[in-house]
Amino acid sequence: MPPSNNPVTDPSLTNIRCNVGGTSGISSKCSVKAGDTVTIEMHQQIGDRGCTAEGIGGAHWGPVLAYMSKVDDASTSDGSGGWFKIYQDTWSKYPTGDGSADWWGTKDLNFCCGKLSFGIPTNIPSGDYLLRAEAIALHAAQALAPNGAQFYMSCYQLTVTGGTGSVPPTVSFPGAYSAGDPGIHINIYQSLSTYVAPGPTVMAGGATKSPNVLTWSGNCAATSTVIGGSNPTTTAGTTRTTTAVTTTLSTSRTTTGPTTRTTTTSSRTTTTSSRTTTTSAGPGGCTASLWSQCGGIGWTGCTTCTSGAKCSVLNDYYSQCISA
Repeated sequence: MPPSNNPVTDPSLTNIRCNVGGTSGISSKCSVKAGDTVTIEMHQQIGDRGCTAEGIGGAHWGPVLAYMSKVDDASTSDGSGGWFKIYQDTWSKYPTGDGSADWWGTKDLNFCCGKLSFGIPTNIPSGDYLLRAEAIALHAAQALAPNGAQFYMSCYQLTVTGGTGSVPPTVSFPGAYSAGDPGIHINIYQSLSTYVAPGPTVMAGGATKSPNVLTWSGNCAATSTVIGGSNPTTTAGTTRTTTAVTTTLSTSRTTTGPTTRTTTTSSRTTTTSSRTTTTSAGPGGCTASLWSQCGGIGWTGCTTCTSGAKCSVLNDYYSQCISA
């Protein structure tokens, strides 16, 4: 696991690959078949697998993306190889309001106990891979790095069987993103007409999703996807119904040394986990945790930060607790 839930804020650094300390793997690998469903899981705090809080709190709206990298040995790879995008859940226009009222991939996570599911493409060769799951928080993205967009990612070790075809064109991390990319340097508090996710388009055989989960679904997997190879044109969607899976035990990639993270998998389904940011504790004499919202136009939650943090104004719409 990463050492903390602090964001990566500079896409030009090697931490953008697999987070801080992400060059080290563990001995275990998750075995999946090409075409199987993988569920990524992201929560506010490291070690939290519960559904009582939003998966990503504090109005950290933005896209959720997934990449894979073909490697010789997933347990020793440092993420320096080529990456191709296999999934994205990005943006969809809400009928009224500004961009912060729109549907985002992170809002789907919030309604689905921090989980989103997608298929491993069938048209990639068998072998070892790193799976990189990422949520990009755009609440402060009006500014440039290191005070702008916040990146939250983890990498997981897979062995894929039953695949065919060849590895699609790849990008490198760092290199795939620039701090000035329109999907990274953006004011989401304006009325948006479109949103283009950073990085390459989704590979042919991958999946794209228009965010549309409208009600709390507890353990939903939000698997409604469109198979294709480009950013989707999105419109307001409808509620989707998904089915939870039964689970057994497995382990995921660690990014900081010998401590492993236990995750759950189902038959021919791999469940992996990541982490994102903290939320404010609510109005009325409360304190906001590190990286939570603590002010901004229309904000009615906590305005006092926890001990060791201070409330910093990022823009007119968002103030955030940062290290004092």
